[in-house]
Amino acid sequence: MSHMFIFGMGYSASRLAQRLRADGWQVRGTGRAGDVDFADTATVHAALADATHVLSSVPPDRTTGLDPVLTQYADILRTAPARWIGYLSSTGVYGDAGGAWVDEASVVGTGRRNARTEADLVWQALDSRVRVLRLPGIYGPGRSALDRVRDGTAKRIAMPDQVFSRVHVDDITGGVIASFDGPAGVYNLGDDLPCSQNRVIEAASRLLGAPIPPLQSLEEANLSPMALGFYAENRRVSNGKAKRLLGWQLAYPDYEAGLAAILRGGGKA
Repeated sequence: MSHMFIFGMGYSASRLAQRLRADGWQVRGTGRAGDVDFADTATVHAALADATHVLSSVPPDRTTGLDPVLTQYADILRTAPARWIGYLSSTGVYGDAGGAWVDEASVVGTGRRNARTEADLVWQALDSRVRVLRLPGIYGPGRSALDRVRDGTAKRIAMPDQVFSRVHVDDITGGVIASFDGPAGVYNLGDDLPCSQNRVIEAASRLLGAPIPPLQSLEEANLSPMALGFYAENRRVSNGKAKRLLGWQLAYPDYEAGLAAILRGGGKA
């Protein structure tokens, strides 16, 4: 039996666990949906000794900037018998590209996500089995523009040239699984249609038959510091390497397909 151990069973990793269990895998992990206490080193070591695959979706600590998994378990990961090790990183490592395309060969570490960039690079250097999967904005059931339109928090910002990439949570699952048999390395997992956040909000409003929110300036929108950071960077993320080398196929190649699937009942998993 294949056995996945996951550090950080949050939204995306839990969706992956659901799919793997349906396919007959044993899945254990830490985090809010996991069954192992991250600080219980003996149990974690025992689980890693049994794991055929290991994934971390834990971001760097906001206070220290350090990656908790690397800090606590790097040595055991290097000697663990797993044939595959994965890390869910962020396309935020590319920083602001002024709306241009970025790919895995683009410079990293020029943006606001310095701790994430450092973790990304250390994971790459950890072991020859590592796949670093860089994710843009994640959406899916319970976490999409549809929810924001429904609860009245959706905003359209008057920044006509601002472009983002995004990916449906089930396509993250598909990308992780595709990487099991693909070469180690770094891969972007974004959909085929980077575009403004306004277009996504407009599509969600149409699907729900709801009024389209008015355009606002950044100041009028009164965004959180995290959301303001989101609007501080502008880029299109290329997914060609994952398609070529992993054979990754998108179930939801653009936001319209993804939102429509969520509205129908939640996606594939």
